[in-house]
Amino acid sequence: MSFKEIRQVLEESNASFVLLLCHRSADADAICSAYALQGLLKHFLPNIVVEIGCPQGVNKPAKQLFEHLPITVNLKPNIESAEAIMLLDMNSVDQLDEFADVIKKSPSPKIIIDHHAPSPDTMQTCKVCILDEKAAANCELVYRLFAEAGIEPNLNEATALFVGIAFDTRHFALANSPTFEVIAKLVAKGIDAQQTLAKFAMPIDPSERVAKLKACKRAKIVKVEGWIIALSHVSAFQAPAAKALVDLGAHMSAVAGKKGEKVELSLRCTRQFTELAGVHLGTDIAAPLGEYLHGIGGGHAMASGVSGKSEIQAALKQCLVLVKQKIAKTE
Repeated sequence: MSFKEIRQVLEESNASFVLLLCHRSADADAICSAYALQGLLKHFLPNIVVEIGCPQGVNKPAKQLFEHLPITVNLKPNIESAEAIMLLDMNSVDQLDEFADVIKKSPSPKIIIDHHAPSPDTMQTCKVCILDEKAAANCELVYRLFAEAGIEPNLNEATALFVGIAFDTRHFALANSPTFEVIAKLVAKGIDAQQTLAKFAMPIDPSERVAKLKACKRAKIVKVEGWIIALSHVSAFQAPAAKALVDLGAHMSAVAGKKGEKVELSLRCTRQFTELAGVHLGTDIAAPLGEYLHGIGGGHAMASGVSGKSEIQAALKQCLVLVKQKIAKTE
């Protein structure tokens, strides 16, 4: 699938209002990819309205973007009025919770651009699917669309793409060769890499520090065929807490938290665990766990998330069951 097909769908549907939707608690990669794509679409279709929608808000680090880049997002987008809907950095509309049904019922054509493990349901729903799980960030996919269209992103768009990739790859720790090629081309646009990273850097929230420490204190350590699995729970900052447990020595971690009636889990692991244990957190653990919890789960091989209905300990217990089953099959 290509930018040519995106443009064709928009022109055939005579869309005058295109909505670019980001996932819940939208991060820098989602927002930056939407911002750059907004510019690319306006270049070819200057008369259409292209709006970035974040119906479930943005995360705290992403709020830094609005201080340094001319990005505007609508926190209450009118999904029903959209004549074309584009899903960015999410593999399923179910990630938008109560807004998912509105999107599914909309007769407007839907397009998805995502770098997570694909969801069959979403692929059937969308008219155009631009998917590449090997891409390190969604911004990488949007940059490819610029290249295919023969358009150079302006400095603001290039900066957004650079920042989005930096955030999603943990400052390039998870970047691969194609990612570094994109970064080199973006930097060539006049971006001072060190200055830009420093500008968008954000001090760790004191509450996040406490959450990480609590996760470590509460962690249950389990060994599965020699692999160290850490299970814990905190009321917030599950993702950084899960990463902290892996940084401390766990091969894989799962940190859960309760949000209303829902339980949310963040899963992280080392590259060694993915490659040698043969476990893909997104497809092997998060997806079936989300289904088990009557919710949704998915993500990358080394980082994924789950949301569903359950109690914390029951969700963690089932997560461990799935990990053991997958490792046993691999062995």
